[in-house]
Amino acid sequence: MNREFLTSIQIKINSALPYAVIFIAFIAFMIPVFWIVTTSFKRPKDIMTMPPTLIFEPTLNNYSVALLGKEDLSVTAGHTVSVEFPKAIFNTAVISVGSTILALLLGIPAAYALARFNFHGKNFVAYFTLSIRMLPIIGLIIPFYLLFSRLHLLDKHIGLIIAYQTLNLSYVIWMMKSFFGELPRELEDAATVDGCTRLGAFTRIILPLSLPGLGATSIFSILICWNEFMLPLILAGTNVKVITVGIYSFIGFKEIAWGPLTAAATIVTLPMLIMILFVQRSLVSGLAMGATKG
Repeated sequence: MNREFLTSIQIKINSALPYAVIFIAFIAFMIPVFWIVTTSFKRPKDIMTMPPTLIFEPTLNNYSVALLGKEDLSVTAGHTVSVEFPKAIFNTAVISVGSTILALLLGIPAAYALARFNFHGKNFVAYFTLSIRMLPIIGLIIPFYLLFSRLHLLDKHIGLIIAYQTLNLSYVIWMMKSFFGELPRELEDAATVDGCTRLGAFTRIILPLSLPGLGATSIFSILICWNEFMLPLILAGTNVKVITVGIYSFIGFKEIAWGPLTAAATIVTLPMLIMILFVQRSLVSGLAMGATKG
């Protein structure tokens, strides 16, 4: 009886253990998010209180400073704020979407060729594109800077779009290669028998069927661009300032404006969070679509 009881207890513990690990991981990930959001509603005196307090009088002044760029001594404690944050959000959205579209236009045909055709050096091309993604960004900045300075692309949207798509292109190629490899070749053969060309079978059959994977790839490409810091810090300036560099502007030489900084971080996180919540079903199906075959 005791042995059966212990066995049942062990089974219950083993079944509950994965959920406990997931719950602990969820709490660990959510603590920084919770801290950033609550800090964005605090005044400087509440932010600097030790030990930290969860009961305080909330204020929206931090968001006013972050969005409108107005100096408020009660919020910034004398830190001069001159960040055009709405413009930075617009610049980031334009650059992220433009870079993703460019990477998809270049990467989808390459991914389809790697998934469907056999040619000499196929594996070398595939792994060479992957190795480019593994290069540290700091190693790409100097060549980019020298090239863009000669082409007059520094501090311009098109320059950052081109730079960002180098980060996304290999990712798009490998993701879409996996999705295209999941689709049976018989679909294209049947379309060819019905009179479609290879291009027609691709655009009418393969591409619509791979839309979930295309959506997942696009979302992650936008996230990569949205979070990039090093490239826009060096290749952009005052005309094309993005959100990551804009947030960094709240860090002064003498002090850090924690209130506006956390408010800006909250504002930056919301668009991506909302987008993922709306497309989570297609995102999950797209990732599952390419999970069984590389």
